[in-house]
Amino acid sequence: MHMKNRLRNRLAGAAAIALFAALSPLSMAQAQQAPAAAAKVDERYVWDLSVLYKDRAAWDAERKAIAAELPALTAMKGTLGKDAATLRTALDKVSSIYLRMNRLSVYMSTQFSTNARDNAAQEGSNLVRQLGADIGSATAWMEPEIQELGADKISALIKADKGLEKHAFGLHDTLRKKAHTLGHEAEAALAAVGPAMYNAGSTYQLLTSSDIDWPTVTLPDGSTAKINQVGYSKLRERPDRAVRKLAFDTFWTKFGQYTNTDGSLLANRIQAGVAMAKLRNYPSAVAASLAQNDIPESVYRTLVAETNKALPTLHRYLKIRQRMLNLPDLHYYDIYPPIVELDRKFPIDEAKTLTLAAVKPLGKDYSRGLEEALKGRWMHVYPAEGKRPGAYQTGVFGVHPFVFLNHQDTFDSVSTFAHEWGHGMHTKLADATQPYETSDYSLFVAEVASITNEVLLSDYMLSRSETREEKLFYLGHALDSMRGTFFRQTMFAEFELATHDAMERGEALSGRKMNDIYCDLLKRYHGDKEGVMKIDDAYCAEWQMVNHFYRPFYVYQYATSMAAAAYFGEQIEKGGAKERDAYLAVLKAGGSQYPYQLLKQAGVDLATPAPYQALIRRMNATMDEIEKLLNEKK
Repeated sequence: MHMKNRLRNRLAGAAAIALFAALSPLSMAQAQQAPAAAAKVDERYVWDLSVLYKDRAAWDAERKAIAAELPALTAMKGTLGKDAATLRTALDKVSSIYLRMNRLSVYMSTQFSTNARDNAAQEGSNLVRQLGADIGSATAWMEPEIQELGADKISALIKADKGLEKHAFGLHDTLRKKAHTLGHEAEAALAAVGPAMYNAGSTYQLLTSSDIDWPTVTLPDGSTAKINQVGYSKLRERPDRAVRKLAFDTFWTKFGQYTNTDGSLLANRIQAGVAMAKLRNYPSAVAASLAQNDIPESVYRTLVAETNKALPTLHRYLKIRQRMLNLPDLHYYDIYPPIVELDRKFPIDEAKTLTLAAVKPLGKDYSRGLEEALKGRWMHVYPAEGKRPGAYQTGVFGVHPFVFLNHQDTFDSVSTFAHEWGHGMHTKLADATQPYETSDYSLFVAEVASITNEVLLSDYMLSRSETREEKLFYLGHALDSMRGTFFRQTMFAEFELATHDAMERGEALSGRKMNDIYCDLLKRYHGDKEGVMKIDDAYCAEWQMVNHFYRPFYVYQYATSMAAAAYFGEQIEKGGAKERDAYLAVLKAGGSQYPYQLLKQAGVDLATPAPYQALIRRMNATMDEIEKLLNEKK
């Protein structure tokens, strides 16, 4: 997952900084893989944050220094139209503040990720959130003032000063949003109340990570296990079906006790988004979210429609899973155990070797860049006591990417490694090609880079498979990835649509109602009515575990990116330099173009059914291969 902390200067980034500091989101790619009891202490696998600040005292001094400069930002009000040099000076100053703010945020969020019990890091994250709001207040006048200057004036100023070229995209984007920008006083007020409006996600994290008293159960072998998110994630993959059922029943029953609280928190977050959309004159919250990067709403709607048309393909996958697990029927607690076991360990050094080999089709420059990155202390690799689960990549312009992992010597860990370094290389390429102002890429493009690496790794491993069992393992892993990244994330996206639509219709949202909405989706997607998979009502509390819902209309991009990545992976492997360079051009473009148009120029129009239908064909072809192998005699 790409944590979008490196905010491009679009003159409205402070609220986003505050939100990211609050959420510290986890990776969907790693599906909540959890820390082990003890860390493997080796400084080669612990990132070096001293490249950001010498220590926390230096961090705090910089925080105070940034705060001290905010009055100077406010003092520039009313001067932007004076001449090109004045406009350039103002925008350069704001860029500098945001870049420094980014470094401040990354330093603290990475420390909190590696030790969630670090009270100082938690307090530091709160300070970052507040400073972000203060920056937003100090710059709230800028967008309205730029919009008042108008397109002709802005174009003339850009033409008069080459130093404004790096700001051109941001300036024109600000003009595009004129109909949805309020007056400077209203913008300042919204920036000031941002931390309060979006604090539900932070409260949710504390509830689920620290405050729930998770139960301990006795397993059939006499051992005990604590059924928190860590224990649940481990036990749900066990080959013993009784253990899986016990984990599901215990975990979701406990989560269900907090349905009212979680429902209130999520309703608060949804209400904030709906209110903001209305204030900014958008027809809906989803339209407001997509408009930030000029993504057509038809992308979201087409994804949901095509996924629902393709549910028979998901049901076919579930039936294959039932066959390969040799089960008389299928329940939701049968969704996670691997359909084929592979008795092989994948240490971190092998993850490096395999990923480097898999990305060779991307060319020598890409491979050399990745090899160079892997030599530095840019990763936090192993699980540790107090470390957050999951994986992500973040970065600071002018420094380098930071990759957060919980490597456990499994192939899932290798796939996560390739995924996060897809983000890392995207960051590296964009930073090397673009100025800071256009270096940070949209989330809509971010997951394409990471999932394309996963596709290349999957195809590479399959091409090297020698035995029937190996082939089935990698084919099965590819299927699970498509199920989890495409169908599951679209189901989440549909839940977000349904809950926001309900609030926008004036309906009251409670935890129980969210349960009903999610239960209907869960049963429809998994064929409960058709007898494909039985969904027990207790498991409908699953929505309570998805922290991405506190970052609305984010998860759909995993699904769209899976479709785009499948296209790019196929083009790169079957094509030549032209196809490779078209893909790399997307990565190097950073945020210099709108993401939907950027992908469309490279051959993927995500507002049409074609990319999704192509992915479904790939999934069916994978199942054809599996069934062919299953029908062969051993």
